[in-house]
Amino acid sequence: MQGSKAAVAEETGIITIADVRGRIEAAMPVLVEESVACDDLGKLTPKTHEILRDSGIIRIFQPRRYGGLEGDPVEFARLIMDLAANAPSAGWVGGVVGLHSFEFAQTDPRLQEEVWGKDVDTWTASPYAMLGQARRVEGGWQLTGRWPFSSGTDYCEWAVVGGLAETEAGSGAFTEPHHFIMPRSSYVIHEDSWDTMGLRGTGSKDIEAKDVFVPDYRAINVQKLNNRDYHRANQPHSALYEVPFDYLFPGVISASTIGIAEGVVRRYQEYAEGRVNRGGIKSIDNPFQMAALGSALADIAASRLHLLDGLKQAYDIALSGGTVPNAMQHEARRNQVRAVRRAAEAAHKVFANVGGNVARISSPIQRFYRDMSVAMCHACNVDEPVYAAQAAYMFGKPVPRGVIV
Repeated sequence: MQGSKAAVAEETGIITIADVRGRIEAAMPVLVEESVACDDLGKLTPKTHEILRDSGIIRIFQPRRYGGLEGDPVEFARLIMDLAANAPSAGWVGGVVGLHSFEFAQTDPRLQEEVWGKDVDTWTASPYAMLGQARRVEGGWQLTGRWPFSSGTDYCEWAVVGGLAETEAGSGAFTEPHHFIMPRSSYVIHEDSWDTMGLRGTGSKDIEAKDVFVPDYRAINVQKLNNRDYHRANQPHSALYEVPFDYLFPGVISASTIGIAEGVVRRYQEYAEGRVNRGGIKSIDNPFQMAALGSALADIAASRLHLLDGLKQAYDIALSGGTVPNAMQHEARRNQVRAVRRAAEAAHKVFANVGGNVARISSPIQRFYRDMSVAMCHACNVDEPVYAAQAAYMFGKPVPRGVIV
């Protein structure tokens, strides 16, 4: 579909999530093989990018008029978990870049046409941290900032970044959280900014913009986004976008992380089948190692269900024409971070039973474990502030600033 117009996408028919899954599963052996090369390259390989692009995974949340599916967030999360369990960086980038369509679909129609009018497979990056400052100018904003963790950025033609907007022109008070959307020509990528112990293949480099003009229609007030104001103004006939952004985005991060944790456990399962320790005992005959594996598999399964159930509850409400209540969003975020923590602890438990050979760079177990460790550092996976915020909400107390709920 690269380079195709939206009209062509409509004429050729809309794919389904089942089609996307079939393409990903068919290409999985290649994605697994390429995952090591992604780490070595420090970004997705061209082949990995091609597979993800051609699968349609990035268009699952895209509007139908631009070749998208407006698809089920539960099935998207399930697909991301399965992908990340086999090719962590591909799963991570597929989840993050794929989620951007959910936000862009709610924006001003002019922006949607700019992004997807010529190419429905356009990729977008998103360092969302509120590290930019935007001065109010005529017709828009003057934006300056540098943002780390721009996953998949080498293949992206647009970026959506976080920043604090000036409340009034000339006031010098930057207090309003916004997302600002820029074309590739408006920012630079710092090529030497991504050298990490894990998730190396995501290529999550820094990007920077200096005094870039962003017109009003490319700026998104975060509060209005979460209140679904943009959805109701620009996509009122699609129930999908009634799901709150801060419900879905952290859920996708959770899905990627749980998937990578599952990858640790599955790689250990494969390794244990033929492992013999220095005492001559097979791992499959070691009751302690098998107990660690069995409990880990149970915890991974529970984490998957916990996450998917929360997404299903919200999506069912949206499909029925309802509004997701704040109490549900708080509970969902609590459950998301708890599910991720449970999965990571399960992966750590089996990792502790692998033995010295896990230290070898050739071991896929250590590579998945490093990827999981870095994924756990994402702001959406920080758990204790979310637990405290949900408990505070139950008792009518204010939620601390900065907690992602």
